[in-house]
Amino acid sequence: MWVDTVQAEGITHAFLVPTMLARIVALLRERGGVELPTLRSLSYGGARMPVPVLEAALELFPNAGFVNAYGLTETSATVTVLGPDDHRAAFGSDDPVVRARLGSVGRPVPGVEIEVVGGDGVAAPPGAEGTIRIRGDQVSGQYVGQGSAVDGDGWLVTGDLGTFDDEGYLYVHGRSDDVIIVGGENISPGEVEDCLLRHPAVSAVAVVGVPDEEWGEQVGAMVTVAVDATVDGDQLAGWVRDHLGGLKAPKRVALADELPMTPTGKVLRRVVRAELAQGPS
Repeated sequence: MWVDTVQAEGITHAFLVPTMLARIVALLRERGGVELPTLRSLSYGGARMPVPVLEAALELFPNAGFVNAYGLTETSATVTVLGPDDHRAAFGSDDPVVRARLGSVGRPVPGVEIEVVGGDGVAAPPGAEGTIRIRGDQVSGQYVGQGSAVDGDGWLVTGDLGTFDDEGYLYVHGRSDDVIIVGGENISPGEVEDCLLRHPAVSAVAVVGVPDEEWGEQVGAMVTVAVDATVDGDQLAGWVRDHLGGLKAPKRVALADELPMTPTGKVLRRVVRAELAQGPS
């Protein structure tokens, strides 16, 4: 077990995907009072980190420097970094703009250009959502037997949606094909997931769009609950309705023992979508 190994071996540095960190946080909460004082650096990436999980980890590991890195295979890995000082400054701030940076992937590394562009291909102003594109010497978009994904100006269009804030921090909202469109309104799965994770009974969640004849799509959620917790789908939908409004409240909620995952800990959203599409829980 990871926690036992860190204690026994005096581990100082670790890299985790968000699913792993969420499980570690849940275990430490169950055990109560367990400390890992040797841990000095905790890096994470590979998928979106839920803000409630990160907040809990920052509290549980007060001596660790947290690092978040965003990148793609086509960009030779890292193109933005949210460093230890960024994490602690955001975690300790009462300013909502600064605090929100816990949900960002940081700022571009030297030698990389990143833009958020609208449908017209023009760079969007801070706060406006668009598609993320990246340019730089480390960017490659060519595969054997396929043409290059890099355009004539050197830009790689990632397919990720995001925004910049006024200080150049990048927020990745997810893949463009993960956005849920309910009656013409765009809904971010991450916003609904973070809301559900703040419910004391919820340990993990995946939110997807499921087909709906009237609205095109509706919000669906697959949820795992904490040990000994008692909650049902209607209660969880009500929680989201109270915090985010009725449009974003899940219309279908499935309780599961485990979320479907890849071997590297990424949620298999297509599997979640298929199971929820079979009908309400």
